[in-house]
Amino acid sequence: MPFARLASATTPTCHLGLGLAAVGRPGYINLGRDHDLGENRSVETLRARTHELLDAAYAQGVRYFDAARSYGRSEEFLADWLKARPDADDIVVGSKWGYTYTADWTTDADRHEVKDHGLATYERQRAETAELLGDRLDLYQIHSVTPDSPALTDKELHAKLAEAATQGLTVGFSTSGPAQADAIRAALAVTVDGEPLFRTVQSTYNALEPSAGPALAEAHDAGLTVIVKEGMANGRLAQPHAPDALKAVAAQTSLGCDAVALALILRQPWAGVVLSGAATAAQLASNLHAAVVDLDDEQVERLAGLAEEPRAYWERRAGLPWH
Repeated sequence: MPFARLASATTPTCHLGLGLAAVGRPGYINLGRDHDLGENRSVETLRARTHELLDAAYAQGVRYFDAARSYGRSEEFLADWLKARPDADDIVVGSKWGYTYTADWTTDADRHEVKDHGLATYERQRAETAELLGDRLDLYQIHSVTPDSPALTDKELHAKLAEAATQGLTVGFSTSGPAQADAIRAALAVTVDGEPLFRTVQSTYNALEPSAGPALAEAHDAGLTVIVKEGMANGRLAQPHAPDALKAVAAQTSLGCDAVALALILRQPWAGVVLSGAATAAQLASNLHAAVVDLDDEQVERLAGLAEEPRAYWERRAGLPWH
């Protein structure tokens, strides 16, 4: 289990990771993106931006890096960095399959990604990922499993994933949507030859959408490593968009809203890795301050009042424009 490497780490940031969704492609749904990236989003510009972030993250103790086939050229950018940094041999690399990137490096495509959890897509994307990341890939996750995903019931796919696991690859899944808890519990029940198939789960969890928490606790108790994505709610919990209650708590800590939002997640005993989705080095540095934020019970209670009804949260997320 590659995450055992992180368990022995002692740096304050060892439970924080870097996700590459925001910098592996020119278009995404994060708020403030135009300010963060500007107009020049050429392949080489974003390659350099990604490498800058990876260098900064590694220097500050981050040891988990997360990509996906649908994050544009994120795997390619990460692979280039790994080749240039042979000294970075203590990291854990994760990627995902199940979405195909279709925007052709534009921000105004009709569809930016196409979802397919079928066996043929797995085999094609597994080969594509292997070509780029080779034996540096530690974790391969099914991207955005929902309760109706065929990946939960496809026995042939399960057998192929189990075969990959016997060859040293850790198999996991990520979730999305208002029924994340149902998807997590269904995935926990998937076995091959009597053994659980999945060893990690990556889910959206933040101050606005904490509904997956109890199911993530169950996954942790079952032995899975829990990775938390979208801790910033696609920018809704960062300045200047943050709710007033979060701004007030951040003012008390003298740190940013982003650090407080991520610190709230780090408090959860089941949270193995919490991802930063930073698009700039300054954002990353601010995010990593989450490791030293100490929230008291009154502050935690105030932030608990920010939770939205899951369907309302996900409807709002679906309405965020790609830009």
